[in-house]
Amino acid sequence: MKELLLKRKIKFFLYLFATFLFNVDHFVQIGIFALIVGAIEKGDMKYYRIVVIITIISVIYSALTFLISRLLRIEYMRDTIFDVRMQAFDKIINMSFKRFSKKSKEVYISNLINDVNLFEKKFFISLLNFLINGGLVVMCLITLIVIDYKVAIAMSFISLILFVIANFFAKKTLELQKEVSTVNEEFTTEISNTFNGIEILKLNNIEEKFLNKSLHTISKVEKKKYMSNIFTELQRNIIRFLGYIIMVGAMVYLAYAVSDGMKLATAMIVFQLCNMASFNLIEAFPLWNVIKSSVEIYNKITQPDELEEQVSEGKEFIFNEKIEVKGIDFSFENKVILENAKFTIEKGKKYLIKGASGAGKSTLMKVLSMTYDEYTGDMEVDGVNFKDIAEKSFNSKVSFVYQDVFLFEDSIKNNISLYKNIPDERINQAIKICGLESVIDEKKGGINEKLMENGKNLSGGQRQRISIARAIAKNAEILFIDEGTSSLNEDLGRDIEKLLLELDNTVISISHRFYEDVTDKYDYVLEMKNGHVNKYPAKDYFGEVITC
Repeated sequence: MKELLLKRKIKFFLYLFATFLFNVDHFVQIGIFALIVGAIEKGDMKYYRIVVIITIISVIYSALTFLISRLLRIEYMRDTIFDVRMQAFDKIINMSFKRFSKKSKEVYISNLINDVNLFEKKFFISLLNFLINGGLVVMCLITLIVIDYKVAIAMSFISLILFVIANFFAKKTLELQKEVSTVNEEFTTEISNTFNGIEILKLNNIEEKFLNKSLHTISKVEKKKYMSNIFTELQRNIIRFLGYIIMVGAMVYLAYAVSDGMKLATAMIVFQLCNMASFNLIEAFPLWNVIKSSVEIYNKITQPDELEEQVSEGKEFIFNEKIEVKGIDFSFENKVILENAKFTIEKGKKYLIKGASGAGKSTLMKVLSMTYDEYTGDMEVDGVNFKDIAEKSFNSKVSFVYQDVFLFEDSIKNNISLYKNIPDERINQAIKICGLESVIDEKKGGINEKLMENGKNLSGGQRQRISIARAIAKNAEILFIDEGTSSLNEDLGRDIEKLLLELDNTVISISHRFYEDVTDKYDYVLEMKNGHVNKYPAKDYFGEVITC
């Protein structure tokens, strides 16, 4: 947090200066009030006119300081919140896929929107008011030392007591802020799921059911916010009650002081200083608890956890010969998916994973691609255990092709390079291998032609070819393909499958389709059945299937 606030040191000190202007303005008002009381007590009209002129000047000063202070604060807050959003986005974008996939993407959207907004609202408003209130307390105590040190000592002791009381509420304040953040994530996830399935809901006339479910979630969010606000207000009211007791004590003390010869104007200044100190303490301490809870939210959305920091640690992924799967067992939700799986993946070979629906084909691919690592047994690449390999190193050497291709609303080139500095020769080679030359020639902007949302101005086959071109341009050693041709028609699917089998890359694919004289060109089939993985030469396997 310190690094965040001091990233723009000059603007931060201007922010503090803007806060200080507020405090000076409060003291000017106290001084003006004391002058007016003194003028009335003195009964001199000439002196009173001078006080009126000073009052007018102070009003103009207050208006100017408010405007200047607000402009200085807004600019700093805007820039700092931008930094928070960037830090939160950097955390997500640099997160390993394994860690990212443990939560719904809507949770990350909630972090970027709801939590950042919560931080902005709670932290900066609380910080500003804490600095104003805390600064006024300090200035009041310093002034009281000059006027009446006994009152200053008493107020300092009272400040300590109020701090202890406020600290008592800190833990609960933090818990409530975390709960608000969590229910915001749940709400964003549920609403996103509802909108994603809106077509199914309407076609089956079940909108009312999901509307009631969404209203329940909204109610849950608002209740948590309400509890958080109520608790903060409870702190403030308890401390405010103590503040009233302090003020009664101050009034009694000053009544005796005036009877002993203290001037009325001096007594009014002391009373206002005590009043300001006590009631600013009332505001300051609950705000300090809110600031601490806001810092926790900031750390949650911007700081990598210990597991994520370990992702970059480990050995480099080097695949020269083979990957050996040695007796792997894996269960998911108490269901055995892999049992004593043993097979070898040779570099440059093509492997097709087959099996009935629910047999665990996608799970096997996720184990091989380091997405799942909660297995027992060993998996080694050229003698190095997969669990000793840095995930970032592994991800830099592999690529994925899915049934649903995602394309950015950007140029064809950026969609192939994925914004990396890949040499043009390698991009052009990938385009040629994937048969995209004619597609690019048809486009007015060529390779720099901007695609529509998710490539709507391309056919399914063209979009799939771009996803394969990504892998080739990336120079990926292993290409994982999950139903890469299932959404294409027969001819396009055949062409894409043939293209994949002609690549030099190691290919590990899942497909339900069989293209005659193409699919049997795989080197091996990994057949999954009852948790076991059996490896067959593809020609023998498909020969048996066709014979049957």
